[in-house]
Amino acid sequence: MSEGFLSQEEIDALLRGDPISSPTVPDLSDMEKDALGEIGNISMGNAATTLSVLLGRRVSITTPRVSVVSMEEIKGQYPLPYVVIEVGYTHGILGTNLLAIREQDALIISDLMMGGDGTNPPAELNELYLSAVSEAMNQMMGGVATSMSTMFRKKIDISPPNINLIDFAVASTITDAVGTDDYVVSIAFRMEVEELIDSEIMQILPLNVAKEMVDNLMNPVQTPAAPVAAPTPQKPAAAAPQQVQQQVAAPAPKAQPTQHVNVQPVQFAPLVQPTLPSTDGNINLLMDVPLQVTVELGRTRKLIRDILELSPGSVIELDKLAGEPVDILVNGKLIAKGEVVVIDDNFGVRITDIVSPLERSYSLQ
Repeated sequence: MSEGFLSQEEIDALLRGDPISSPTVPDLSDMEKDALGEIGNISMGNAATTLSVLLGRRVSITTPRVSVVSMEEIKGQYPLPYVVIEVGYTHGILGTNLLAIREQDALIISDLMMGGDGTNPPAELNELYLSAVSEAMNQMMGGVATSMSTMFRKKIDISPPNINLIDFAVASTITDAVGTDDYVVSIAFRMEVEELIDSEIMQILPLNVAKEMVDNLMNPVQTPAAPVAAPTPQKPAAAAPQQVQQQVAAPAPKAQPTQHVNVQPVQFAPLVQPTLPSTDGNINLLMDVPLQVTVELGRTRKLIRDILELSPGSVIELDKLAGEPVDILVNGKLIAKGEVVVIDDNFGVRITDIVSPLERSYSLQ
């Protein structure tokens, strides 16, 4: 039946007295829904932390609500303009993942990222504001992928995002990856950003991707243990070998001659505690490994609006006072502090202090 009318096949079936079969709606078991809810709860919790850092506001995302619906039903339930970001899983999981937030919420998020307070967002998403909210949602999806990598114990990669502003009330389709009549898994979360946003954010997964996630959670990849080398047997002591007669039964009724096999007792090498090699000898293997040494004068954080206003002659104030020691980093990790000097018309740095092992451990975290 379509649009309230019976098709010719359905009319013929009624005339014959045959029941009209309704299409089978796919569904998930309670265990699968619980598993998807747990995956969404953990991954979107990480995404909320990422968004909170970007906005400088407290962000909370509540326990998800999992349901199996068609794309047409989603459009009917949410007849509003949505910002939809689509990413593809390219490694670990294969498929599409959609994240949708309401346009009004996207306007508040973009206003916060552009330096506003979110109370007076723009009336519409222009290219600049859409780029800002795209970066926020991309960071959120990256946090989701990172969380799943931890849960599934394998690497999860995503493709570059594709973001669109779609009015669910009038759009013919939401994504080309899933048909309008196809069933998907909708995972809806309640999202709160302090007193500015109290709304829903929705994750949409094709059924095959959702089932693959459940399978990865229930059957995580186990790292095989390294094989243990068997001890090398020593040669037996010089002694007269023992002769053991072994009779081999023949498959045919005909009797076979008896074979004589020499069998000797095995002797294993004694267990000796291995001595560890000297560290000084092994460190020489690393002497030629190149490392990148960087001297950092200072840092600062700017809003996107301030970065766009930079021009030749602009002055950027750093977080260091004049005369303060500069930071010396090796491969991006702080190891020492020093002062800038001039050596034959070239800049250099004189090391004044080596950071303690405790401080170095903090910089590695």
